[in-house]
Amino acid sequence: MFKITRRRAATVMASSMLLIAAGGEGFAQKKYDVGASDTEIKIGNIVPYSGPASAYGTVGKAMAAVFRKVNDEGGINGRKINFISYDDAYSPPKAVEQARKLIESDEVLLLFGTLGTASNTAIQKYVNSKKVPQLFVATGATKWNDPKNFPWTMGWLPSYQSEARIYAKYLSKEKPEAKIAVLYQNDDMGKDYLKGLKDGLSAAASRIVAEESYEVAEPTVESHVVRLKSSNPDAVVLFTTPKFGAQAIKKLGEMNWRPNTVIVSNVSASTATVMRPAGLDNSQGVVSAAYAKDASDPQWQNDPGIKAFDELLSKYLPEANRVDASALTGYNMAQTMIEVLKRCGDNLTRENVMKQAASLNHLEQGGLLPGVRISTSPTDFQPIDQLQLMRFKGERWQLFGDVMDGAAPGG
Repeated sequence: MFKITRRRAATVMASSMLLIAAGGEGFAQKKYDVGASDTEIKIGNIVPYSGPASAYGTVGKAMAAVFRKVNDEGGINGRKINFISYDDAYSPPKAVEQARKLIESDEVLLLFGTLGTASNTAIQKYVNSKKVPQLFVATGATKWNDPKNFPWTMGWLPSYQSEARIYAKYLSKEKPEAKIAVLYQNDDMGKDYLKGLKDGLSAAASRIVAEESYEVAEPTVESHVVRLKSSNPDAVVLFTTPKFGAQAIKKLGEMNWRPNTVIVSNVSASTATVMRPAGLDNSQGVVSAAYAKDASDPQWQNDPGIKAFDELLSKYLPEANRVDASALTGYNMAQTMIEVLKRCGDNLTRENVMKQAASLNHLEQGGLLPGVRISTSPTDFQPIDQLQLMRFKGERWQLFGDVMDGAAPGG
């Protein structure tokens, strides 16, 4: 009798220990901060759906489409994405208001893909003080790669300086004697581009014979383009957002001014929102750089990455123009965000989200050009540094040359 009782007691104790261990293990596995639970992950986003940069609204719409697809397929590790996206009309004060709303009222786990250099600058200190991830911001400013001072902010796009250094390499090699005129947006974005160009040209920066800056509130940049012509440059470089890029290229055509070389920033290289509105005739020969595939390029017709993109648009965002580069940008960024959340597993703390985001090693994505990979580390918050030059011909961009690295020397 005693032996049986002891055996039972041992069995009960062993069972209890297993339950406790299992429960403890389960508890250890599942860690949540505000905005995450067994069933949901709240993600906040701010995009200009209205205002002077409303062309970028497609970025947010494409992100939302990706998350709807993910939710229809069961979510991420069983959790549905609650994607809350607000309009800031490309206004920094409005961005601050929306960021506070997302963090303090909506209680999101993280901010993702917030768009615009000025808007992200306005919210960066606040978001970092709250220790909320400000992940994969949709702006290429170099400042987002500063893990020491802003450990909760990370970029995604190739930095504007990296991109501009690639243009400098091109101009130095192909047009070594060309006089250069630059039109740039008078904010951190435009100044970042300009700095990268000058750094890349190095001692040859004196070849820049004219600089014209414009304010984002201006209705048109036509007068600036006219002033640039007076310097009689051989090359014109346009560091603009889409609306102003289209205006500038169109004005060049209207003036029948055909500079030897015209370069437009990647953020204004959309066939749908820049090149076509500017006029296909006016756009011929314009040079830019890309890190992502172009959905309008026949070479990707049977590419699995573009097929997946097209399938997403067909079902979840049929109103989108597939050749609008902003749609593929939003799609690509959301793919990276999904990868990070998958890697988080059941540890959905803000700290672990940043840890996983800072541990991406040569990640390949279907929407990126071959040779372009996403890499991060605890000391490097710049995921993409490579781009490939392209030239507008006919009705689309054509890639040329090799994929180039625009990282700063020693960076």
